[in-house]
Amino acid sequence: MLKLKVNDKDIEIEEGLTVLQACEQAGVEIPRFCYHEKLSIAGNCRMCLVEMEKSPKPIASCAMPAAEGMNIRTNTPQVEKARKGVMEFLLANHPLDCPVCDQGGECDLQDQSMYYGIDKSRFKENKRFVPEKYMGPLIKTQMTRCIHCTRCVRFATEVAGIPELGAIGRGEDMQITTYLEKAMESELSGNVIDLCPVGALTSKPYVFEARPWELKKTETIDVMDAVGSNIRVDTYGWEVKRVLPRINEEINEEWISDKTRYACDGLKSQRLDHPLKKINNEFKKISWKEAYETIAEKIKITSSDKIAGFIGDLTNMETMFVTKEFFEKTIKSKNLEARDDNTYINTEDRTNYLFNSKINGIEEADFILLIGVNPRLEATMLNARIRKNYVANKTEIFSIGDVGDQTYPYKKLSAETKIIKEIYENKSEISKKILDSKKPLVIIGNSALNLKSGKFIFENIKKFLVDNKKIRDEWNPLNILPVNASSVGSYDLNLVNNEENLTLKKLQENDFEIVFLIGQDNLKFKKKAEFIVYIGSHGDNGAEIADVILPGATYTEQDGFFTNLEGKLQKAYRASFPPGEAKEDYKILNELSELLKRKKLFQNKDDLIDNLLNYLDLNQKKIQSKIFSPVDYIDEKIIINPIDYYYSNVIARASKTMSECRSIKTDLKKTGTEG
Repeated sequence: MLKLKVNDKDIEIEEGLTVLQACEQAGVEIPRFCYHEKLSIAGNCRMCLVEMEKSPKPIASCAMPAAEGMNIRTNTPQVEKARKGVMEFLLANHPLDCPVCDQGGECDLQDQSMYYGIDKSRFKENKRFVPEKYMGPLIKTQMTRCIHCTRCVRFATEVAGIPELGAIGRGEDMQITTYLEKAMESELSGNVIDLCPVGALTSKPYVFEARPWELKKTETIDVMDAVGSNIRVDTYGWEVKRVLPRINEEINEEWISDKTRYACDGLKSQRLDHPLKKINNEFKKISWKEAYETIAEKIKITSSDKIAGFIGDLTNMETMFVTKEFFEKTIKSKNLEARDDNTYINTEDRTNYLFNSKINGIEEADFILLIGVNPRLEATMLNARIRKNYVANKTEIFSIGDVGDQTYPYKKLSAETKIIKEIYENKSEISKKILDSKKPLVIIGNSALNLKSGKFIFENIKKFLVDNKKIRDEWNPLNILPVNASSVGSYDLNLVNNEENLTLKKLQENDFEIVFLIGQDNLKFKKKAEFIVYIGSHGDNGAEIADVILPGATYTEQDGFFTNLEGKLQKAYRASFPPGEAKEDYKILNELSELLKRKKLFQNKDDLIDNLLNYLDLNQKKIQSKIFSPVDYIDEKIIINPIDYYYSNVIARASKTMSECRSIKTDLKKTGTEG
């Protein structure tokens, strides 16, 4: 520990901290523009100047390592004069855009100029002008406002791993720009907007929409993937205007993916706001009463084994639990399934379908093996952690199959299941690397589990890790990466019919008479005589084939629990209300059950949540130890499923911004200029 003084106050700090960090530990706030906790130190804005004993001039506190016996002063006349001088230089060329700038109200330069700015300038020269740069459909530029803090450049290079931004020119002619004047290709590009301390980089879809103080802010959870990033949803009236990240060091740190940030305009497009019934191949508006009665009549004349239900990818835990109770108690059917493909999942032990090493645990791994997974597109924030580990530790990363650019180098292995066989039999170099590492990390993706050999891949990798004592209480290297926000929650609720997904097979063979689609829009089957009931929020694939549509709510329009890929239960809070006559999802099945059985499944939402949490507590404690039985080897190619990143769910498909991003990505592929 180091001992030093800050404003005559004795403090003790750990070695390796900077003077700025030491001052913050002493409770002193230091103004800054270029310094950021998650980025490398640039030391180029000079706003953080402080006075140090025996130093002839002020020092940049962000770049000076703290040392034993230092005596720092942050509030002397010399420090104040120095900061005012820096602010005067910054404002010399800054345009008077505050009334029309989207950063107004949450601008670091505005805030600091209140303390250190002056009401007139001593400079007589004309302010410089920098032409606007093109950075794609997400980022609006006004580079005349830029103060050259280089936060965006460092983020793109260090965190996003795609060095697309940099400085050209020198002195007054210096400009921050993309090198080739094209759209940023990173799935994390929107984070430069949060990092920019002025209004040089702002959100293009949000431009001139609202002021920060006009917005209602709701802290909630993202559902665009299984990571469960912590976000803040800002609404104007009841319209979602923007989505921003919340700091959670265990999950998403302070970043979010572009899909999380920008798909929110899909919340108001293609919405279902009235119950609909298909009559003569056309949808007609009907009342809720008529919709319920139509469905109830069909159920009464149909055998329970001919009724099936499929849960969608954005469904919250409450809706899934109500659906489970509705099928088990009201219509007494066992044909309820949460998967829309043949993914192999072993639900006998909860660790079989979780990301057991935890997201922040990725930083501790000393060897990483990817099996049938594309983390950059399947879980962008998780991929950023893998890159963070690589940048810090140069960790060896191997992938079974070529998954394209992941923003870090990795070694490609043959994309065949014989590699898994060799690892299991300890005949591969990968086996040795896993055994030699203290904290190996194995990530198995949906593409691998969806193969005929999915069971062989999972069970043999697990057996290898168990036999070699790599699965321990303090570290479990076996990790499953689901692609949907509802996946882990559905496994916790036992909404997996069996290993082979017979429910899906029967559906594809047209063996059911009534099919409930609970927000499910990704099923691939040819409809024949089935009576399909769709409960969902958007007019997408599921609604298109439905006979009766019951309009539901999105994740921003209802309170609901989601379990993320590492098994953490998080609550998403309502930020707005469903449009028109649409209802919260759980209410729909609760009311339908009341019509069929003259009794609601749950009296109210609190009753539902109590039952849900009790069920989860019992289910998570029940772990069966299964004796491993050999799985037949299947010689098969491990092909990574193509991912339509910007169109992965109904909200994204309804988003105009996501459509623009997708078309630009397609154009880049056609011209061969991608990545």
